[in-house]
Amino acid sequence: MSIEIAHFALILAFALSAVQTVVPLVGAQKGWRGWMAVAGSAATLQFVLIGLAFLTLTMAFIRSDFSVELVYLNSHTAKPMIYKISGVWGNHEGSLLLWVLILTLFGAAAAWFGDGLPERLRARVLAVQGSIGFAFMAFMLFTSNPFARLDVPPLNGRDLNPLLQDPGLAFHPPFLYLGYVGLSMAFSFAVAALIEGRVDAAWGRWVRPWTLAAWVFLTIGIALGSWWAYYELGWGGFWFWDPVENASFMPWLIATALLHSAIVVEKREALKSWTILLAILAFAFSLLGTFIVRSGVLTSVHAFANDPERGVWILVIFIIFTGGSLTLYALRAGAMQAQGVFSTVSRESGLIVNNILLAVSAFVVFIGTIWPLVVELIFDRQLSVGPPFFDAAFTPFMVALAIALPFGSMLAWKRGSLNRVGKSLIGWAVLACAMAALAFALQSGRSALGPIGLALGVWVVGGALQDLWSRTGRKGLSDRLSRLSRLPRADWGKAVAHIGLGVTMFGCAGILAWQVEDIRVASPGESWDVGSYTFTLEDVRQVRGPNYQSTMADVAVARGSSEIGLMNPEKRFYPVAAMPTTEAAIINGVMRDIYIVVGDPQDNGGYAMRTYIKPFANWIWGGAILMSLGGFLSLSDRRMRVGAASPKTAVLEPAE
Repeated sequence: MSIEIAHFALILAFALSAVQTVVPLVGAQKGWRGWMAVAGSAATLQFVLIGLAFLTLTMAFIRSDFSVELVYLNSHTAKPMIYKISGVWGNHEGSLLLWVLILTLFGAAAAWFGDGLPERLRARVLAVQGSIGFAFMAFMLFTSNPFARLDVPPLNGRDLNPLLQDPGLAFHPPFLYLGYVGLSMAFSFAVAALIEGRVDAAWGRWVRPWTLAAWVFLTIGIALGSWWAYYELGWGGFWFWDPVENASFMPWLIATALLHSAIVVEKREALKSWTILLAILAFAFSLLGTFIVRSGVLTSVHAFANDPERGVWILVIFIIFTGGSLTLYALRAGAMQAQGVFSTVSRESGLIVNNILLAVSAFVVFIGTIWPLVVELIFDRQLSVGPPFFDAAFTPFMVALAIALPFGSMLAWKRGSLNRVGKSLIGWAVLACAMAALAFALQSGRSALGPIGLALGVWVVGGALQDLWSRTGRKGLSDRLSRLSRLPRADWGKAVAHIGLGVTMFGCAGILAWQVEDIRVASPGESWDVGSYTFTLEDVRQVRGPNYQSTMADVAVARGSSEIGLMNPEKRFYPVAAMPTTEAAIINGVMRDIYIVVGDPQDNGGYAMRTYIKPFANWIWGGAILMSLGGFLSLSDRRMRVGAASPKTAVLEPAE
């Protein structure tokens, strides 16, 4: 009976979303305060109802209630509890319910913490947010009901996809959705501003915390997905330019540009129309990612669904919201005149360069992701666009971004001096070049990728540190250190995030340039050398897990006369799902990872073994952690929570 109550709660939330969409918009247009106030109550009640529905579905998974079709298709009594819970969103219908839950959470948060917003703007923001909820709840109720019952409940379920039975994949979707859906708030603010006819410094300050929160969660979600792919899929890579990977990366790039562009709106009342466009595009790419994952038009290990009917629904949602908002933008953006004037050499110009590089990078990824589909539709040909294209087309823009970043962050507003900034950074430039030369000399004739990555990493990290130090004035050391400790958290957050980017850049370059790989067939008792390490296959045994059978290898690792440890790579088989998975064994280190995968048994009694030495692998995810930490530091700055005064207002047309 509880499942039926949850279904009814979803229907009530759907009806409320329609009220939240229409009533506040009419109230804002007519100036009726009572009608505008409906938005906050409707947003809060929607969140409560969807929360009830989601909690009820979760309890059905925990209890293994196989009368619910979704539980039967994605769970099993022998499955560990964490994967019973993550099974709620490890499928199309449940993940869509999580999507809507997070959407209503952001809407309710805007209602709870939006008292500083002008009444009309707040009502319009919540109305746009309600319209997004209306569209996705309709999609769920009419095509993807998570509460469908089975007439005859089976004794057991069909289990969750074994690839998803992993801690990384248990937490990856919620964080990713917090990022995806969080960008809906920036979209709602943009559309509300276009409807209202006001874009000013206050608007820039209001939109920044929501965008920053979404960016942080999206960063964490992408990092978790990359980490999972690294250790779970057994291929040893951290990024494959898979369509679904790209689907999360494109909104991240646009959201990064939006964050920096909103600063210009807030500080200088410039780039208004461009910032509005970025807010629209960021959410448009989120919707595009939803379409890619759920439509089946592109094949991916990450895809949830393969139903053309569902794909058409999402495509319609994408066209309505993206097309409608871009049409409104085309009609209204021309009247948004910039107030601030700045010279060619200024922080505003630096942020414009940042935005151009990020936007073009996102466009490159978009073309590479969608082009195979376009070729198939138009020319009826199968085409694959893989890492070689993305590496060649995308990397130059990231190199340019890294070079420009320290200059852009240190230039003064309105009018800056490249000469002054260049003098303060010359020490870091010398250090970056020296480190690159040293790496090139030590690597014995390998490619320049590693040294260049090291130089860029040092340059970006050094630029962030120099930016912090330059904010402490020119007095004595003790005074400067004291001022350093009193800098606003937003300044520290920016520096930590930029340092994280530099660390990640170096980690990516280091692992690609300097990893060592060995593939062979080894028998128990056999030893082999990879790099400076010696590996010995001591035994291969059969192990039984809670819901799988495993072929586990015992591999001893030594370096010279020192024993490093015993590694246990596995090849698991899940009988219910009739699916194998690879579980790599990894010894993590600051300077390198030792990575081993055991393969299938061979005719001679040996086993296929793949061994890697991966330098600086953990710097990739360490940098992502630093970027996220920088975002949280900036969010904790009280200036992110205090409404900005808006002495100047750009009015497109009267609000009434």
